Amino acid sequence: MKSRLLAAFFGLVASASLGAGSSDLKQLQTGFDSRGWEAVGRLNFAGQSFCTGALIAPDLVLTAAHCLFDRDTGQAFRPSDMKFLAGWRNGRANAQSGISRAIAHPEFRFKNSDQDVRVANDLALLQLSHPIQKSSVVPFETQSRPRKGAQVGVVSYGRDRAESPSLQEACHVLARRSGTLVLSCDVDYGSSGAPVFTIDENGQARIVSVISAKAEVNGQDVALGTNLEKPLRDLMALISQVDTSAAETQLGVRVLRLGNSKGGNGAKFVRP
Repeated sequence: MKSRLLAAFFGLVASASLGAGSSDLKQLQTGFDSRGWEAVGRLNFAGQSFCTGALIAPDLVLTAAHCLFDRDTGQAFRPSDMKFLAGWRNGRANAQSGISRAIAHPEFRFKNSDQDVRVANDLALLQLSHPIQKSSVVPFETQSRPRKGAQVGVVSYGRDRAESPSLQEACHVLARRSGTLVLSCDVDYGSSGAPVFTIDENGQARIVSVISAKAEVNGQDVALGTNLEKPLRDLMALISQVDTSAAETQLGVRVLRLGNSKGGNGAKFVRP
């Protein structure tokens, strides 16, 4: 069921403007179409579901934290049940790897009823078993969150387009609140974890958010993205720790504390 929780505090967004200036989805069916987007890939989970993820280093994939959990049981998937398929298109990947570690943000709770908090912390890093060193698969840089009104783009897999990614070159940031971006982007089941990009004047794409959920504002669908700034800093600090004695393991997904303080059916896309 779609959430209506945003309607109250984003009522200032006129329904007529939600899709204004947004481009249609373009399916990336050929190698030429996919050029520059090869570091976006499909994440498969135990043959049951999939999400979208993107490389931010040769051995690190950025995605949504809720992807790491079985939607029906709430149990975490084991890293050995996960696989990243970079540039997956029509049955082939540019490169692929298993996952050695999966770290969800320490403040993310899969069953959290506070949707503001849930989306704001819906971020995870996956460490690949084997770094992807292929020259055609170039990890993306990240950047701080875009301003309200900024044009962004999304590359994602989704329901009915699980075998090749789709690019939406132009959608917009409608609002920002409590670590959440509200976007006019077109997303669907399987789009969770998809990178949200800004593109500079030199054509360089940088990730500024990841897709967390789909919601409803004034009767129209919007996408919710997680603000990267603090959550990603937290995750990068945690994954770089050599001493993992503070780690708590929940069926293979590590939930780490900060400092000393406390079937491809696309089912992993959550509508809060």
